[in-house]
This record gives sequence, structure tokens and C-alpha cells, in this order.
Amino acid sequence: MNFLISGGSGFIGKNLSESLHEKGHHTYILTRSPDNKSNTSNTTYIDYNYPADKLPIIEGVINLAGESLFGYWSSKKKEKIMDSRLEATNHLIELMGNLKTKPNVFISGSAVGYYGTSEDLIFTEATIDPGKDFLADVTVKWEEAARQAEAMDIRTVYARFGLVLGKEGSLPLMSLPVKMYTGGKIGNGEQWMSWIHINDVVHLMEYCLSKPEIEGPVNFTSPKPTRNKDFMKSLSENLKRPYWFRTPSVLIHAIIGEMGQLITKGQYVLPKKALDNGFEFMYPELKDALTELAES
Repeated sequence: MNFLISGGSGFIGKNLSESLHEKGHHTYILTRSPDNKSNTSNTTYIDYNYPADKLPIIEGVINLAGESLFGYWSSKKKEKIMDSRLEATNHLIELMGNLKTKPNVFISGSAVGYYGTSEDLIFTEATIDPGKDFLADVTVKWEEAARQAEAMDIRTVYARFGLVLGKEGSLPLMSLPVKMYTGGKIGNGEQWMSWIHINDVVHLMEYCLSKPEIEGPVNFTSPKPTRNKDFMKSLSENLKRPYWFRTPSVLIHAIIGEMGQLITKGQYVLPKKALDNGFEFMYPELKDALTELAES
């Protein structure tokens, strides 16, 4: 089968592409600089102006493009975070509209930021009301843009990613102070961290591609969220480093501004739809996830 992926060169996109290739599928990777990439027997790089009529039948489209959330959230940075997601999504909607044969499924990236933050509420896909902060606003508009695919009778999934653990992404940054013997809880340590191993992300993505009954929002999180104080303790134990420092929330916000909410606040998110549809997580426990990453 053929799959088209935007953001295919990113952390999640690369891992998903590799898994699809292992299963004999071909990926078309949307990129702004295809001339700098080399096509292979299972990968074709195309730019955003590639004619839809030159593409083969595409089974599924996966949207993972967007400006990184990491960095100081200046007004310009926040504008890029929002605009990059909407532009990429709207382009894919236009491309799918021009395809003679529509894809069976469209998986569009989103985030658990949709729910806002809380130390005591439990969020599932049945939670309708979004949060009131910047990330919630981004995810609401991002999903609204992706929803245009439904009008074309394309099954649409909104992949609400939690904290993805892998060799790339945020885990290496979180591990740095621990490795430097300054690891410990952040703020009061009570904030929930809804995390997921990168391998479970890939397998759940493929599960959503193959299951026609799955549509709408899907939480890409482990069924066992962890409070920050326990997460950092497990990380310290995994890296065989002491767990004794506390980083005040005010210091985090002083250094990275509004982006600090990603670290100092959180939400307890459960992957109810995945579980209800029979998906089995490889790494539901944080300890096992961290151990696998340390050994791989």
C-alpha cells in the first residue's frame, strides 16, 4: 500500500515510516526540500506543489507537520506553532480533494493539550470541552482544519499525542539534568504526565490505519499516567543517578516563559478509545518503557 506523510522526517514520522517499510508499504514524504533528499525503493520525497494526478492510489494520509513546541514562546514563535499546523493541514485537505481516488483514512496529529491542564480531572476522548490556554486553542483549530476531510467521506482520526518517549523528542532533554546529578521533581511534582513509548505510538498509528471502526479523537497515551515526582524518580533510578533536587516552577517560567506550562502543568489522560477497540500496549508501565529505551 501507499501512504502519504507530512512531517515524515520528524521524530514520529521517521519511526512510522520505518515500520511501514518493514511491512512492505511505500511512503510518500511531503517536504519543502525534496531536492535535498534521496528517494529509495520504499520512499519517495515530494514537495507541496506535487500534482495530485501523478500520485498512485494512496491508502492513507498522515499529518505530522508543525513547528516544534520547544523554544521560548514569543509572539512570533506562537504564530509559527499555530500557522504551520493549519497551513500543512489545509494543504493536505486540498491535495486529498484533488485525488481521483480518495484515501480510506486521514490521521491528523493533535495533542492532549486539547484538554487543558488539571491535577485532579481525568480526561478521555469523551471529554468535549477543550481547555482555555494557548495549546488548547491550537489543537482545537488544528482539528477543525482536519475535519474538512470528513466532508469528503474520508475516515478521520485526530491523534492526540501525549509526551512521546524515545531517543529523540523531550526525553533526552529531561534526562540531561538527571545525568548531571541535579535531577528531581519539577515544581510541586504533583502534575500528571500522560506519556507513551514511541513504539506504542507507531503501533497505535498503524492500528488506526487498519481499523475502519476507529475515527474521531484518539488519545495516544499510556493507560498509566504518572505524576512528575514519580516520573523523575523512575528516570533517576533508570539512569542510576540521585534524585534530590527540586526545580521551582518560577525558575522554569523565567527561563522558557509560557512554554513552561508543558513542564509545570499537566493532565491525566486515558486512551479509552484505543483500549475499547482492543489495542494492547507494549509498554503500559513507565519502568518498562524507560528500561527498553535505555537498552535499545
